[in-house]
Amino acid sequence: MARQADLTSDTGFVIRNARWLSAGALLTLLSCFGQTFFISLFAGEIRAEFGLSHGEWGGIYSAGTMVSAVVMVWAGVLSDMFRVRALGTMILFGVAVACLVMAGNQWFWGLVGSIFLLRFFGQGMATHIAMVAMARWFVATRGRALAIATLGFSFGEALLPVTFVALMPILGWRVLWVICAGLAILGIPILMTLLKQERSPRHQATDQTATGIENRHWTRAQALKHPLFWFIVPSILGPSACSTAFFFHQVHLAEIKGWTHLEFVAWFPVFTGVSVLSMVGAGWALDKVGTHRLMPLFQLPVTIGYLIFAWATEPTAVMFGFIFLALTTGANATIPAAFWAETYGTAHIGAIKSLATAIMVLGTAIGPGITGVLIDAGISLETQFIGFVAYFLVTSLGVAFGLKKYGRL
Repeated sequence: MARQADLTSDTGFVIRNARWLSAGALLTLLSCFGQTFFISLFAGEIRAEFGLSHGEWGGIYSAGTMVSAVVMVWAGVLSDMFRVRALGTMILFGVAVACLVMAGNQWFWGLVGSIFLLRFFGQGMATHIAMVAMARWFVATRGRALAIATLGFSFGEALLPVTFVALMPILGWRVLWVICAGLAILGIPILMTLLKQERSPRHQATDQTATGIENRHWTRAQALKHPLFWFIVPSILGPSACSTAFFFHQVHLAEIKGWTHLEFVAWFPVFTGVSVLSMVGAGWALDKVGTHRLMPLFQLPVTIGYLIFAWATEPTAVMFGFIFLALTTGANATIPAAFWAETYGTAHIGAIKSLATAIMVLGTAIGPGITGVLIDAGISLETQFIGFVAYFLVTSLGVAFGLKKYGRL
């Protein structure tokens, strides 16, 4: 009976808040055009056309992404100042422009600018404003709201790779980027319709008493001086760096394993399906027990995943690797976003989370660059995956220690 009541309550929650949850999902869906899993689908064609090695392509990707991370520190604060309806419209227009720039670029160094635009507007800002909106608009149901909004990203992750890899031989990679621009433009009137009645960020921040530790709202400067913030930083940096490197080099990984690229991406729906289940489960769990109990644990499944990818020889084994990667990926979509609001309050959540997002984006810049250089130096991806495992074990212990010492609510 209790479970049935929970299901009824969840259904009512979705129905009552469908307008705002759908807006968040739309933003995360269209953020996919700036995500590594999507851009890396074109890695083979881009490297071939511009004559790039793995290290050179990784360096270009890292440079564009790193500039995006720096700009995010400033631009992310805009989510504390403007309504999502206005800011989201500008961001989706930026995503469209970024896609067109990538489609038309003919110069080697132009790739840096193309990557910057895609990463800043897509991966950075579109995701950021969606997560900030969910964290601010919902308090008791914050975990479920974050999980539902992130379903847009999961849908794109499941559908886009197989679709675009299949279409690439027919239409060519540049035409596909033009199609992406059209989809981003199409999202603008949809977002404006969904948010015709929108909540004000400043109104919500002052009227909802969602304080953090020490029962107060923390500014970004205060959070930066708090030791717990720095214990959490490696756990933000690691998943973004390692996951980005993994998907960025997916074409290379398939080659060294002796699989076709289509055989590899065919398992993406499994990855996405488990990610969604993990994301929804994590959202429900954090609403029940809070983020502080989950933060030290949710990254442990990925260690098993990377061990499987290091040793796998058959394409079917990759399915199990994706399952364990997905358990952490799904939880990572909701738990850290809720952690900042629960720990430091919601009054300045945009500013604080923009810094966290910038750190995450920095991780996505570091990952492909370092792994690309190591590949060129003869250190295989399989060997690097073992290093990933050691990193996650150490950072999980660090998070547990930091929370025990500094994270009392």
